[in-house]
Amino acid sequence: MSKVKLPVPIPVQQYARCVDASRRPADHVGDWPEAGRVYPVQVRRNARTGEPQIHVLGFYAERPYGAFARHRFETVANVWLN
Repeated sequence: MSKVKLPVPIPVQQYARCVDASRRPADHVGDWPEAGRVYPVQVRRNARTGEPQIHVLGFYAERPYGAFARHRFETVANVWLN
């Protein structure tokens, strides 16, 4: 049995394509994804609801929050880093 433990989070870079860029909230201040483009992302759970959300790396969002609903993106690649 190996005593090697994987770091948390696992060293994976995820990429996802935006499939739904519609219905931008009127009060959204910051970057918004474009349909069809591929972005480096992280999938994190919402602290309050526990639902997975997409965080686009490099995006700036001031309001309401810098996370997007999971249905707006489809995963295209997971790249293991080492």
